[in-house]
Amino acid sequence: MTDHPTTRSGAGSSLAYRLDQTRPYAIGLFRIVIGLLFACHGAASLFGVLGGNTAPAGTWPVWYAAVIQLVAGGLVLAGLGTRSAAFLASGSMAYAYFTTHQPEALFPLQNGGEASALFCWSFLLLVFTGPGALAVDRLFGTRGGASAATGGTSKEREEQGAPVRA
Repeated sequence: MTDHPTTRSGAGSSLAYRLDQTRPYAIGLFRIVIGLLFACHGAASLFGVLGGNTAPAGTWPVWYAAVIQLVAGGLVLAGLGTRSAAFLASGSMAYAYFTTHQPEALFPLQNGGEASALFCWSFLLLVFTGPGALAVDRLFGTRGGASAATGGTSKEREEQGAPVRA
């Protein structure tokens, strides 16, 4: 008997195999949504759009946070330098949470810091998972090398977010 997931007995392993095959696309969609939402926060603070109040240019930390939100959110949305942009975004949200929200109360529900906490952990997750599918980074072959040009091994393709068929 081979070790191919579809030849194993039980419907659970077949479902798990199919879900594993779509993981890069789920991560890619997650990245796009989180990046868009974060960029919208930055645009609202910088330009007063979407019901936001414009932060005066150069004011610490509001204006700088808005620039990070717009730029890092846009980069994450596009999947360009995702891990670095997500790391910066996660750190900025951790800073926002601990300096603005946490002194008010211990839990995010009590101190109004749910958005900061969720963005922080979402971006930290992207630091470790990478951009998933549908990322601009894939066009430039940032995971390059000879194996990228030839398609690479199935493990390398899986790490790059491409579905792998056995």
